[in-house]
Amino acid sequence: MSEYLFFIPIALALVIGVISPGPSFIFVAQVAMSQSRSQAIATSLGLGTGAMIFALVASLGLFFVLETVPWVYLSLKIMGGLYLFYLAYRIWNSAKQTLDKSAVEIPDANISLVKSYMLGLFTQLSNPKTAIVIGGIFMAFMPANVPAVSYILLAVMAFVIDAGWYSIVSIMLSTPKAQKVYLRFKKSITRVASGLMAVLGAKLIFNQ
Repeated sequence: MSEYLFFIPIALALVIGVISPGPSFIFVAQVAMSQSRSQAIATSLGLGTGAMIFALVASLGLFFVLETVPWVYLSLKIMGGLYLFYLAYRIWNSAKQTLDKSAVEIPDANISLVKSYMLGLFTQLSNPKTAIVIGGIFMAFMPANVPAVSYILLAVMAFVIDAGWYSIVSIMLSTPKAQKVYLRFKKSITRVASGLMAVLGAKLIFNQ
């Protein structure tokens, strides 16, 4: 089992990365408070799938393309930033919608679980820099020769860490107490979330 000890520092680095607030956290928190726990968990699974895809990209060395072919990386950054602006627009518009207690208790009619999952996936994939960060973590901690199955296990680990963390966030923020707070300060919370998402979108596009 000693040949798999390098998983420990990689897992710790991925955990530190995932708990840092960013677009994914803002989005899953908004879903958890404004919709339902099941929808937020579906979103979390989508986020985890995106992390798994980035881990596979890093394992295959494709993140080198993002680093060495500027126009590919720039194109993906612009598309990702525009997607975050789209999410900011959606969140901002939701501030105008009235939301009563019954809407919080029975929110599943608003959006399907599949759509929640896909929105989570696209939100995760909107930032190509994540692939480079994961690739850097792998390069820093992976030994030269590893068992072939390691790449699959790393992808699964990335999924479990991301999906697990955001599922915890979903459960914590979808409690009746959290949703009552959301109902009370809905407009302010929604517009702050929208503004932060727009800022992150701009940062993704314009930062080198």
